[in-house]
Amino acid sequence: MANNLITSDYSVIKKAAEKIKEAERVIAFTGAGISVESGIPPFRGPDGLWSRYDPVVLDMNYFLNNPEDSWKVIKEIFYDFFGKAAPNPAHYALAELEKEGIIKNIITQNIDNLHQQAGSRNVIEFHGTSRTLACVNCGKKISFHEGLLESLPPRCSECTGLLKPDFIFFGEGIPHQAYSSSIFETSNADLWILVGTTGEIMPASMLPVNASENGAYIIEVNINESNYTGSITDLFIKGKASGVLSSIKKLILEE
Repeated sequence: MANNLITSDYSVIKKAAEKIKEAERVIAFTGAGISVESGIPPFRGPDGLWSRYDPVVLDMNYFLNNPEDSWKVIKEIFYDFFGKAAPNPAHYALAELEKEGIIKNIITQNIDNLHQQAGSRNVIEFHGTSRTLACVNCGKKISFHEGLLESLPPRCSECTGLLKPDFIFFGEGIPHQAYSSSIFETSNADLWILVGTTGEIMPASMLPVNASENGAYIIEVNINESNYTGSITDLFIKGKASGVLSSIKKLILEE
């Protein structure tokens, strides 16, 4: 690991752009921090959602036994509130870099669909997505529309089973395809850009660690130091994701 550079100095942003251009396979790994500028708060921390809501609503056993109570909170957080969010310049910068072939894949821990709304196509949703609902009985998946939540809890049109958001709850495993695709990138990508992630949530937090152990160069963009900063990060850029990634994109695409 190179010396951590904890600064928003332009020279560091320029170095990041040069490293990205030199790399053969670049992956972006995003966490809640990239969506904060879109108005979506993180889950943890003093201003996080779990300081206002009880996380038990996303416990699978609780959900199955108390679906109406869980769905009232889920609707408020993930559909009434999150549903109004729009991509910010950080999402658009990553989408443009992907369009130009610079970034090969985005692995996101977020379930908000903002990467896709910004135009990204190669997105691995490690924790699933709020844009579809899944039947806990027959497994049918349904694209979300507001009519599904007119009556809570929503029910499957095929078997009348209980519908849940198609993201993982406490007590569930990572979707197989998302997990296997992410593991592939830990062995094959030679540069990872970590954006707005603290490195606290397992098993997602181990992906950059495994990538680093396999020789990947790690660039971290964050407003504060994280669990990665003093351990695997090679180049730390302190700042908001929208400004930093927009600057990196401009240096790469306009030089």
